Amino acid sequence: MKKFDIKVRVYFEDTDAGGIVYHANYLRYFERARSDWVRLLGADQKKLLEHSIAFVVKDLNISYRKSAMLDELLTVTCEPIAIKRVSLMFKQAVYNNNNECLVEATVKVGCINTQLKAPCKIPESILREMRSDQ
Repeated sequence: MKKFDIKVRVYFEDTDAGGIVYHANYLRYFERARSDWVRLLGADQKKLLEHSIAFVVKDLNISYRKSAMLDELLTVTCEPIAIKRVSLMFKQAVYNNNNECLVEATVKVGCINTQLKAPCKIPESILREMRSDQ
């Protein structure tokens, strides 16, 4: 699967008193992009949860370069760089309207069985879709 992106508007609730995006909210933006990427593959996360399957963040390495501000329209990217049986690695970034990279991260996500609270294999149908464009 190639690079995927979404647009995110910075709302007042995303910012601190100075109108700057609070650092933890970038994690929400990254999560939205990954969730939309999985949805684009045809995976229904509600159905996965009904089968006790979920994706959770295992590792995160993030670099903050420049602040996003109130009312900016941002582009959040999601690019899978490693797809394995139980885990995925993503390169993610947030860009402003001037195409400046504000924040970038490498995120490792694992597939777990929510009842056992243990790693499990990514369902074959989803794995096939994830790898279809590599």
